[in-house]
Amino acid sequence: MSKPYKTSKAVLGAMLLIALSALTLAASASAELTGEFIKFKQCPYSNLEVKKCVYSPTIGGEVVLGSKKVPIVNEAYLQGGFGRPDEETGFSKFFGAKNGITLSKAAQPVPGGLAGLVNCKTITNIILKASCELAFENGLTGVNSTLELARPASEIQISENHLAEEIGVALRLPVKVRLENPLLGSECYVGSEGAPIWWELTTGTTAPPAPNGPITGTAGELELFEEGSVLQLSKAVLVDNAWAAPGAEGCGGVFSFILDPIINTSAGLPAKAGKNTAILKNTINVAAGAGVRLNDADN
Repeated sequence: MSKPYKTSKAVLGAMLLIALSALTLAASASAELTGEFIKFKQCPYSNLEVKKCVYSPTIGGEVVLGSKKVPIVNEAYLQGGFGRPDEETGFSKFFGAKNGITLSKAAQPVPGGLAGLVNCKTITNIILKASCELAFENGLTGVNSTLELARPASEIQISENHLAEEIGVALRLPVKVRLENPLLGSECYVGSEGAPIWWELTTGTTAPPAPNGPITGTAGELELFEEGSVLQLSKAVLVDNAWAAPGAEGCGGVFSFILDPIINTSAGLPAKAGKNTAILKNTINVAAGAGVRLNDADN
C-alpha cells in the first residue's frame, strides 16, 4: 500500500479531474481487491461504463426535519460508481452497488425518544391531544430515525466538478426517513418513492428560502493513495437546507389515521423548503474504474 501525501486545496479540482488511467482490463471472476482498493469491492467496475468508483462514509453531522433535529452518530455510507459527466448538465450517471446496498441503513437515535419527537402538551386540537396522551404516554420511548434511498440508484446524480470546485450541486439524492418504535412500527416514513425528499447537497454555500440562512460546506482535504489511483477527501462536508419534507405516513399500521397527524403536528410536518437541513460530514473516496479493474486482475 502506498503512503498517502497531502496536496494543497488550490490543486484539488485539477487532481479530481485528471484521467487517472486509460486501462481497460476486465476483472477476473475469482480475483480480489487489495490495499486501498478494497473499499470499492461493491463498485460495479466490471461495467466499462463505470469510469469512477466511489465509497463515501458519513461519519457525523445532523438532519433537521421540520422542528426536530437528529444528530448523525452511527456511520452510514454511499457506494457505487459513476460514468463520464454529461457535457450539458455536468452530472454523471450513477451505478448502484453490486450488493444492492447503495445507501446503507444506519439507525440514528432521536434525542429524547418519543418525548423528544412528540410533546402532547403542545397539541391544541383536543381530540389529537387526548389521542396523543393515550398513545404515547406508555413507556415505549426509544425512537430510531433511518435514512433510506427512495428511488433507484440510477436516479442519483453526482458532479465531480462541483464537488471539487465547491460550487453548485455536488450530489442529488432522493431519500426517505423511517421513524421506528414498537408503537410506530417499521413502516412509519417521511417521504416515499412517489414523494421523495430531494437533497441537493453542495460543498459550497446554500441559498435557502427563509427562515433558513446560508450555510457552507467544504470539499475537505485531499490525499492520494496507490500511486495516485485513489483519491480521498477527508473532512468533507456536504450541506443542503433548501429542501422540503412531506408529512409522515404509515405510523402505527392500522392506527396510522390517529398517529400520522400526531407525529406531523408535533414534528412540524409537512415542512416547506427553508425549514429543513442536512449537514453530512464525510470521507469521500474515489478511484478510477480502470484502476480498480487492474487491481482486481492482478490479484
